[in-house]
Amino acid sequence: MSAVTLRAHSQNDTPNDTHDDAHDDTRPAVPQSADAGAAARRPVPVVWLALLATPIAASANSPVLILPEMAGSLGVRTATATWLVTVFAWAMAVGTPLMAGLLRRRGLGSTLRLSSALIVAGTAVVAAAPWLPLAMTGRAAQAAGGAGLVTAAMSLAGSIRRMGVITAGFGTLGAVGPLLGSAVAGAASWRLSLTVGGVALLAVPAVMRRADLSAPPRTTPFDGRGAALLVLLATALVLVPRHPLAAVTASLAAAALLVLHVRSNPTGFVPLSLLRTRTFVLSALLACTLSTSYFTLLFTVPQLLRDRTDWSTSTIGTGQLVALLSGSALAMALAVASARMGRRRVLAIVLTVGALAPLTAALSPWAPLLLPVATLAVLATSAGQATLAVSVTQATSAAQRPTAIGLFNLCYQLGGAFGPAIAALITLGG
Repeated sequence: MSAVTLRAHSQNDTPNDTHDDAHDDTRPAVPQSADAGAAARRPVPVVWLALLATPIAASANSPVLILPEMAGSLGVRTATATWLVTVFAWAMAVGTPLMAGLLRRRGLGSTLRLSSALIVAGTAVVAAAPWLPLAMTGRAAQAAGGAGLVTAAMSLAGSIRRMGVITAGFGTLGAVGPLLGSAVAGAASWRLSLTVGGVALLAVPAVMRRADLSAPPRTTPFDGRGAALLVLLATALVLVPRHPLAAVTASLAAAALLVLHVRSNPTGFVPLSLLRTRTFVLSALLACTLSTSYFTLLFTVPQLLRDRTDWSTSTIGTGQLVALLSGSALAMALAVASARMGRRRVLAIVLTVGALAPLTAALSPWAPLLLPVATLAVLATSAGQATLAVSVTQATSAAQRPTAIGLFNLCYQLGGAFGPAIAALITLGG
């Protein structure tokens, strides 16, 4: 990350976020001879950061209700078409730390340009692909590009309030993603519904005008082996729900190899000093836990409502949508109030709500209470991600912030793979 970008971080990392619109932004400094006020420009407005990052959430969930139509068009079974969802989750998971590594070594400009190119190329492939494998390739490119935009946006947030707007946007667009995808597919085609993530490209010019696009100074050579081992580990973990025995075995082997590599190369792709940072480790584990709980409840609540009530599918879907949107709105309100409340109080609320959601789902004898469970779950994961992400960036050195954000988001993305698998075990067991 460039020096000017890091300066923006330090300014926005203050407990009080009232200076969001007054600090220097991340554009390159003008010459000393120029007007001094021209050098002090505002940071990227949070609305552009939210637009840059959040459409990927709608893109991820847009196939949920149209899988049969997609399968019929591609000439495969519906169960086979779910690989379009799996490959998207995989590319988001492995793309996040890789894009963070690119941001750390080559700067914001290279990251935004490559991410945009991947989204454009992936969207073009998805729009024309006649076969499932080719469509999967396009979806993987879209996800990897989206991961880069998310990483860039979060690296420029700097405060709980601004980060909260981004993560609440994730919850909101993730909630409307299935209905949006279905509506677009009904009005036009399923292929167009998979292009909604491209809306994020509208924010790229605005971000590039305000951000420092120069490459940071070169330090150490790129750790290709460390990157490959991390990708292997993430891939194995994502495949655990589909192939438990083989994937768990591969995960343990990859983790052991990665540990050995980190010990021999402590300043590589996965820095040893970062793994020894207590705040980072605890924040990443808690983010993964909250994410897993959220995605578990996201898939479990509709099935439990079907089993315990006589509600129609449309009623259940509408109820859950309202519950998720309410949780996202509460998360955004909590983010706005975070500067006055302080991080410890916000985290206490997140932990309380995060524990209350699964307990209510497990113990409540009244089925309609399952809808507020969805509200609590999305509130906990959205507010938690914002609070914990800021804690991670402030607990690590400036040079390691992109790496810390990338690995932190990787842990969050893994919850999206674990949650549906746990939900399947719960519903089948019940």
